[in-house]
Amino acid sequence: MQAGSMRSFKFRIYPSKKQELALSNQLELTKKLYNLLLKEANRKYKKEKKSLTRFDMNKYITIFKAEHAEYQAVHSQALQNVSDRVSKAYSNFFKRIRRKKAGRYVKAGFPRFKRFMKSITYPQSGFELIEDSRRLGLSKLGGIPIRIHRKVTGKIKTLTIKRELSGKWFAIFSCYSSASTNATKLPFCNKSVGIDVGIQKFAAFSNGEIVSNPKFYAEAENKMKRIQRRLSRKEKRSMNRNKARLTLAKLHEKISGQRDDFLHKLSRKIVYEYSFIAAEKLNVSDMMRTNKFNHKNRAHYNSFSKHISDASWNKFIQMLSYKAESAGRKLICVDPRGTSQECNNCHQIVKKELSERVHHCPFCNVTIDRDINAAINILRKAERLELISNDEPNKTTAGPAGSQACAISFKGNATSFHSAETAGRDRADTLSHKDKASTVCEAGTICDAA
Repeated sequence: MQAGSMRSFKFRIYPSKKQELALSNQLELTKKLYNLLLKEANRKYKKEKKSLTRFDMNKYITIFKAEHAEYQAVHSQALQNVSDRVSKAYSNFFKRIRRKKAGRYVKAGFPRFKRFMKSITYPQSGFELIEDSRRLGLSKLGGIPIRIHRKVTGKIKTLTIKRELSGKWFAIFSCYSSASTNATKLPFCNKSVGIDVGIQKFAAFSNGEIVSNPKFYAEAENKMKRIQRRLSRKEKRSMNRNKARLTLAKLHEKISGQRDDFLHKLSRKIVYEYSFIAAEKLNVSDMMRTNKFNHKNRAHYNSFSKHISDASWNKFIQMLSYKAESAGRKLICVDPRGTSQECNNCHQIVKKELSERVHHCPFCNVTIDRDINAAINILRKAERLELISNDEPNKTTAGPAGSQACAISFKGNATSFHSAETAGRDRADTLSHKDKASTVCEAGTICDAA
């Protein structure tokens, strides 16, 4: 059976004033239902030490809907999706508890009551997409104009109607596509690249190319502060405060859109130009967690968290992943430890502080940009892992298909990325323990064992 993947298609919809009021009412009803189910689940767990099953919640919804006529305005399966969210919130809570007991630094995060609901989901039915007339038919609401800017491919599984803080409405279709219908293979090119991401430079390539960091959040920060000050001066629950809130939400939405546009264009460019891509496997959450407040000295340890969040490295790797999969390219993510300190020419370790942006090797007198040096080491590390995986034919590197997959097969021999000299040296050199213990990540990416 041929593997497939899930894709999401997001389109903006334009409900009328009456439809927008009905949608807002549905979101309010689903919020109340979510809080009621969570309250019932908490009560049962405290009393019987048992979780409320999804079947029990759906049974409770049927009884509750019969007693409260206003819930007839919401499609039945959209209400059942609320029970699914509560059930997942509880199961994820217990998963985090188990991870915490295993020694992982995670917050348990008990499910909390919601002040508002941003989306409503139709799992199977209750909607119809009419592409010819550019209408989205929703149960209880009728046809809503929709802007279809690209063709929906695959079988539509679910529909989520989402309201952004700026007041815009969107329809998000989750579609299943088989690998044959989903992929648009690009012609093979014998080019490989290593990518080192950073803050000062967004990305440095192993071929010497540098991509500057646009820093969209930092550029708009002063304007954002002014709007936030105006918002704080407005009287609560007033129309002027709501207008200021919308202005701030639109600015945040603009920054997010600029960032996504930049990441989409850069990831598409890389996938078009290179058949073999090596990147870093970063634990961004741990990197941001180091920015803690020192109550003794009344100061922060560092101020990188805001810039790391603005760079969106994880989103960039995710975009590279699914674009490479559909294009027939290969993306391998490796452990970046030591790539900045190791000399790419003589492989000696040259210790450097973070402020030192130029790599100068005292052993072989090579001088090169620090990030380009790291990108070259990342590429070589990925090539060694690729050779190891080719030497072990029984070892699978495919991983689950879909937007989460990172290791994607492509036409051609992987050893073509090595010269004969490099391949011989890689095989002759004694591989480190990390290289020997390379594992396949949960997303299908070949990574070093942590």
